[in-house]
Amino acid sequence: MSIKAVLFDLDGTLLPMDQEVFVKAYFKGLAVKLAPMGYNPEQLIGAVWNGTTQMIKNNGQVANEEVFWNSFVQVFGEKALSDKPHFETFYKNEFESIKSVCGFQQKAVDTVHKLKAASVRLVLATSPIFPEIAISARARWAGLSLDDFELYTTYENINYCKPNPDYYIEIANRLGVKPEECLMVGNDVGDDMVAATVGMQVFLLTDCLINKNNDDISVYNSGNFDKLNEYIDSNIL
Repeated sequence: MSIKAVLFDLDGTLLPMDQEVFVKAYFKGLAVKLAPMGYNPEQLIGAVWNGTTQMIKNNGQVANEEVFWNSFVQVFGEKALSDKPHFETFYKNEFESIKSVCGFQQKAVDTVHKLKAASVRLVLATSPIFPEIAISARARWAGLSLDDFELYTTYENINYCKPNPDYYIEIANRLGVKPEECLMVGNDVGDDMVAATVGMQVFLLTDCLINKNNDDISVYNSGNFDKLNEYIDSNIL
């Protein structure tokens, strides 16, 4: 069955990064921003982690955004909702400095643009645990735009998270294609390769490989961007 859509992960795939370094810089920046509003840094980080965990467990009933803020309010009370604009300001301003801990891969830009020029449908299938403003920023750091993609997932617009297989099924449904007509490209074995369980083709990008469970990756098509492009040229274009 021919591939009609290619799904790309963002962090560690289109945007090179060490995830631990990125997370550390992110939390540091967020804590500095919100401390003057009365948010204890340690409590804040714990609440964000818990909210993220709840989004990962989301069963599809409501958007991830609602799940996160419901969790966050349980820690900080209704005051947290009135402070949402401060979070948005952080993503517009201070968040930009975190670009310095990320890399850049021109081949990622070229690959996306090559597929777009060939009218292949493109999805930015990044973990939807961030608001659109933060995902837009990271796409820009990668040399891309959300406009390069027919669909992109954010915590506002989808009710599932990786590694829930329903996340991938939902994307296929929104595109109106069969999972078998999709290729998922990602660097995280646990989060991205699960797409294979719903019938999608997968390619494991190994430049910033994450394999927390030391799974056997020989079962996947894998390699760097050169290998990915060989796969694309042979199987899609």
